[in-house]
Amino acid sequence: MPDFDAFAKQLGLSFNSLDLLIEALTHRSYLNEHREYTGSHNERLEFLGDAVLELATTDFLFKKFPAKPEGELTAYRAALVNTVSLAESSQLLGVNDFLLLSKGESKDTGRARDVILADAFEAIIGAIYMDSGYDAAEAFIAKNIFNKIDKVIAERSYQDAKSRFQEIAQEKKGITPAYETLSEVGPDHDKRFTVGVFIGSEEIARGEGQSKQEAEQSAAQAGLDKTGW
Repeated sequence: MPDFDAFAKQLGLSFNSLDLLIEALTHRSYLNEHREYTGSHNERLEFLGDAVLELATTDFLFKKFPAKPEGELTAYRAALVNTVSLAESSQLLGVNDFLLLSKGESKDTGRARDVILADAFEAIIGAIYMDSGYDAAEAFIAKNIFNKIDKVIAERSYQDAKSRFQEIAQEKKGITPAYETLSEVGPDHDKRFTVGVFIGSEEIARGEGQSKQEAEQSAAQAGLDKTGW
């Protein structure tokens, strides 16, 4: 069993009930594999932490950007609290080393592991809120999430790839990118689309997806990567 007291200190936290932190780090799969374990999994704390995170982030953005419209604030918030952002924060805190997972789940990588890490981050917020109240939870969020806002704005990561690519293409080339479906394969229930993104007659990049919209986003991201935009 990991040293959860050491992890609390690593986070800069002092729990009145360490069991809350342990619960926040316990994935449902661990209980399925360890019937003798008497603790709970982290889904209820994740539910609570998600709400606290949304309120704290909304309050932060509302006060920081008094002239911004609701749409931009929503986009900023989504960029700060999406799965990738929360998983990144979890990684930096060392959450990976303290998760209680089944053997199968512990082998997950990529998107699947990001979801587990993001959920655990929200559960930790829920645990802090239950143990020490809103102010303590907000301080934890401020330390690990709010400091990303300048990077989010500088890199325009609050926009989806297609919106970013269009905006930059118009700035640099004076042309709105066009998307063309290049291929469509597979049965109706499992189609795979390949889409090319073009600036004028030049094909910049291609992307794939299970829908045209997904393939267009993939192509736009590939275009951003290829052009260095």
